[in-house]
Amino acid sequence: MNTIRPCGCKGVRTCLKCEQDFGIEKLNLKDEFEKLDAWSWCIKCQKLYRGWNTNKIQEHHPEHLKENGIDLPGIFVQTEFISADEGLKTMDDLDSLSWCISQSGRRKQNFGPKTNFKKRKIQNGCFQGFPLVTKYIQEKLNELPLLKNFQTIEQCSLEYDPKKGASIDPHIDDCWIWGERVVTVNCLGDAVLTLNLYKDCLEKQLGDISKYNLDLVQTYENHLLEPLMGREKLKMFENKIIRIPMPCLSLIVLYGPARYQFEHSVLREDIQERRVCLAYREFTPMYLEGGQSHEKGVEVLKNAINFW
Repeated sequence: MNTIRPCGCKGVRTCLKCEQDFGIEKLNLKDEFEKLDAWSWCIKCQKLYRGWNTNKIQEHHPEHLKENGIDLPGIFVQTEFISADEGLKTMDDLDSLSWCISQSGRRKQNFGPKTNFKKRKIQNGCFQGFPLVTKYIQEKLNELPLLKNFQTIEQCSLEYDPKKGASIDPHIDDCWIWGERVVTVNCLGDAVLTLNLYKDCLEKQLGDISKYNLDLVQTYENHLLEPLMGREKLKMFENKIIRIPMPCLSLIVLYGPARYQFEHSVLREDIQERRVCLAYREFTPMYLEGGQSHEKGVEVLKNAINFW
């Protein structure tokens, strides 16, 4: 179905309501992913160990010294990034703002410029900055060495409701406008981020991949914090599924290989309670000072330092 439905879904995106109302059959990603070789991220080891259940992987941390974990560059998880009191206060503040329906059973609050990923066009639109009540989170982000000089140009609140079968399908965040560091702060609820190797990255040269505007990455690849993996290293992740825990109040950052060479998703089966997160995006180097498209992003950058 290509039309927008009352629930907010369109195209291949579905939620439990439109699947029931319109008789839409949706491929069960969990069933498909469970056929693959599952590895989960240990937050303390910062390595992957075999297993689907991320909670069990954390519980077995003391035993990991006896095992051989796998490295996947470009994953950072910090638990208790915000305190429980900060999480409750932030949720009250967010819920005092208007929510808009979104696809796949989600709701959102979006603060950022208007973007057209297909035409690669950006407009400031109505963007005038971010809610003052979330300023402290951006300040905390800037205190981390990994996020040095991170200038937020989009902040998006995302709500996942298990009653709606909320999820997000496998994708790579756009590479024309959004920069290397993909940042998420979990304000409410536990979840898991699931990564699968994007096969085009294994089969093609980066400059030949138009989907997600991946072809543009080669123009700023020398700016990346973590170099991309070559074909031989990528092969070890073929037919593997990667599971990254996202505990309540935690921070997760994807960059380098994990950001550009793997699709990420949130399965509806991993949403057991209301989950609300804040997603933060920065510009690609093309839109920063010295970049070829800097003048097109000046107004956005000016407004991005404002809080109201």
